[in-house]
Amino acid sequence: MAGRAGERFAVRNSGAVAVIEGAGDHFCEYMTGGVAVSLGRVGSNLGAGMTGGVAYVREWAGLNPESVVVRPVPAEDEEELRALIAEHILRTRSRLGAMLLADWDRSLAGFRQVVPVAQVAKPEPPADEVHDAQVGDRVLEGEGRP
Repeated sequence: MAGRAGERFAVRNSGAVAVIEGAGDHFCEYMTGGVAVSLGRVGSNLGAGMTGGVAYVREWAGLNPESVVVRPVPAEDEEELRALIAEHILRTRSRLGAMLLADWDRSLAGFRQVVPVAQVAKPEPPADEVHDAQVGDRVLEGEGRP
């Protein structure tokens, strides 16, 4: 859709792909799957209760940090975002979308990826770090050393 949506856009999305030029409050609330892209501003409560899927935003009034993490767009997801915007332009003749693609490197730097907290992988410990193994209530020092 070319233009902005009202409140609660992509709420309870469980697999749809949607691109919009802005939305009111509660963007992607209770989302469980799919992809939602906002080319413009979204209101407050972004991602409240979000447990799956991914959103891409450029500007937001407020988010729900208990539910979501906002991070730069990972390199492996850059082409998906670009393709979604390109398709949006084809379907809607969006001037905003065209402007963003015309200066893609700069536009990409302004986008953020929004994912559920539970989806964010915890960092792996360094391979050379020695961990103590725990058996019941006992700690076995040095277990697991190469």
